[in-house]
Amino acid sequence: MTDATIEDFRRDGATVLRGAVSNEHLALLAAGVERNRQSPSPNAHWYTDPSSAVGFWSDYVTWRSVPEYEQIVREGSLAEAAAALMGSRTARFFHEHVLIKEAGATERTPWHHDQPYYCVDGDQNVSMWIALDPVPESSALRFIAGSHRWNRWFIPRRFIDHAPYGMEDDRYEQLPDRFVSSDGELDGERVISLPVEPGDVVCFHYRTLHGAPGNPNGTARRAVSLRWVGDDGVWAERPWPVSPTFEPQGLTVGDPLDDERFPVIHP
Repeated sequence: MTDATIEDFRRDGATVLRGAVSNEHLALLAAGVERNRQSPSPNAHWYTDPSSAVGFWSDYVTWRSVPEYEQIVREGSLAEAAAALMGSRTARFFHEHVLIKEAGATERTPWHHDQPYYCVDGDQNVSMWIALDPVPESSALRFIAGSHRWNRWFIPRRFIDHAPYGMEDDRYEQLPDRFVSSDGELDGERVISLPVEPGDVVCFHYRTLHGAPGNPNGTARRAVSLRWVGDDGVWAERPWPVSPTFEPQGLTVGDPLDDERFPVIHP
């Protein structure tokens, strides 16, 4: 981790850590993804017809039942790297999210940012998107540089049909039409595209606008995201059902996430 990488993250809201996950841990993650696919949780989603040969699939909050995921969370240097990127003394684990676009899947990931989906507020946060397969330019994640600093909160959109979750209010606004209809060519915006190799980790802020095209390539695009929050992370409510569907279990708005579901991994 270099100072320049941290500066890229804080300025642009996205960066990449090259080769940050070892081959041993990549093999563990691949085994975990296969275990997860064979025994999906109730949170699993197909963003295409599950009977289709080519699809876009995800699952999340399975790390307690998929030991390979938990091992990656607790071992290695990713928690420490997350703390450095966030500028936080601590790195608290929020949840994991596996996303798989099969070879030839045409489904586009719509432009969105993540924090309005979540039950957490706070500026110290980072998603670490770990690539298990080569992701060339044609299917790479794309980010709107600096959008995490716009001080704008956009209403979440469903991946399956790109419909918004709700209506505008004093805090949340609809995503501008130019993002809804665009696949990445946006006049006036600096779009960062991050092709990666297995073991690279794309890191981005929860409020950085991002999206991705389909996967026209001959191999699947498997990724496991680890979501982290820092010292300022607190419980939040949204005007719509949050995703993942965490229940308060005694937490109220503004409470620190001092809960066994969200363990501090670093230090």
